[in-house]
Amino acid sequence: MDSTIIAPKPSTDTLLSNILAALISIQEDQTKLRSQVEEYQRATSTEDTVEDKIAAASSATSTHLSQSQQYSDRIILTTYPGQMGIKPIPLHWGVTDPLTRGPVVVSRHPSSIKRRNAIGAYGGSYCVYRALSIAIGALPANHIPDYGLTAPPVSFPPQPSWTGKAIVSMDPWGHMVPQLWGKEIQEEKMDLRPSIAITKAHMTIPEIEGAVQAGRLKVDGNVVLNAQGELKVTKAAIEPVWYLPGVAERFGITEGVLRRALFEDTGGMYPELITRPDLKVFLPPIGGATVYIFGDPSTIPDTTVPLTSRVHDECNGSDVFGSDICTCRPYLIYGIEECVRQAQEGGNGVIVYFRKEGRALGEVTKYLVYNARKRQEGGDTADNYFLRTENVAGVKDARFQALMPDILSWLGIKKIDRFMSMSNMKYEAIADANIEVVERCPIPDELIPADSRVEIDAKIAAGYFTSGQVPTEKGLADVKGRGWDDIQH
Repeated sequence: MDSTIIAPKPSTDTLLSNILAALISIQEDQTKLRSQVEEYQRATSTEDTVEDKIAAASSATSTHLSQSQQYSDRIILTTYPGQMGIKPIPLHWGVTDPLTRGPVVVSRHPSSIKRRNAIGAYGGSYCVYRALSIAIGALPANHIPDYGLTAPPVSFPPQPSWTGKAIVSMDPWGHMVPQLWGKEIQEEKMDLRPSIAITKAHMTIPEIEGAVQAGRLKVDGNVVLNAQGELKVTKAAIEPVWYLPGVAERFGITEGVLRRALFEDTGGMYPELITRPDLKVFLPPIGGATVYIFGDPSTIPDTTVPLTSRVHDECNGSDVFGSDICTCRPYLIYGIEECVRQAQEGGNGVIVYFRKEGRALGEVTKYLVYNARKRQEGGDTADNYFLRTENVAGVKDARFQALMPDILSWLGIKKIDRFMSMSNMKYEAIADANIEVVERCPIPDELIPADSRVEIDAKIAAGYFTSGQVPTEKGLADVKGRGWDDIQH
């Protein structure tokens, strides 16, 4: 009989504890080494001359700082709970009073670094360009923005949904940071930044001009301003701010697993995801979203005021450049037209535009899938639509809409009278957020480009809403897109 004893595998918590202990040991060794180096430098250096001091002071006040002036000699790879000098500003997510909740502090600016209560960097995916600007000397590393004239021109007051766990992927107070924490910014010179910006604008879209010329939309001087179809709109740009325990709960996983995946599967991005379990907020370097509001934003929470809405995920090829392999731009334009019509009838229209290119798999992956679809045996058929994506990406869709309704909750939306989407994932996520959807509106057949029939029929067969027939398996095999060299479909 084999008497070999197999030791039990250590738990995830045990492994994380071991990693943390090792990192703390490394940090302690680094601290000792740095002290010894500094002692050696003091013993061997000579005092700077007056001329040296004057030159250094002059250089420090110039627009472009040298690398030695931008950064200290010590590179801080990570921090730890209870570390000397580290005292995060308390952050109580989901409480009603914003001053009790506290600001989100993530900057490594000298006035903020020891008081940080969040992981990541301001700016979403654009934080990398900010770092590049500093590296080439175009931006001082210690720059603090002037928010003097930047306040929203439209009021977005607190909603009951801002309390609790209804919002976990954005900061509901993100548009009011300079107003709520102006003292900290002005007097303490803390680097606190808005994660939401609100403005008003006019927008022109050729298809909307066509709708005016065709008589489907009327010029009213309020929503539709002229015969060119110019629209008046309120816009809000939103950067992601994740409350990690709430995000993990939405997806049915533990916070530890979420943190480990965000660290491990991004090349070790932000070690504090592992070393700072006390920091519960993370600003991920991903794209955010933009809200376009037609009508009166103050009446959006009023369930007696009709609301039409489309939640749209970015598709650069179709939305901007008119590719006809998908229904993205036609559906988006249809949604905008219906939102405008709703506003003209005394209601409101809301478009939410997420930066989730290629089902959040990215445009490179999307184009690789396009190639595989067009080259597969038998041509580009609807029955293999999702298979080609899974073969390349490993998953057919990475948008995972569980966080999507947070923006709707931030707006105070409790009911959507007309939801311009066929997506079952979006509908179910909105229903889970306790937002009522009265009517689901599919894209009209006449707006579907011929080559995108493959996409739309595959999605309907997979569970997308339709008011028509659901294609059979044989029917899907018969739906075929054009080849690269086809002149006509």
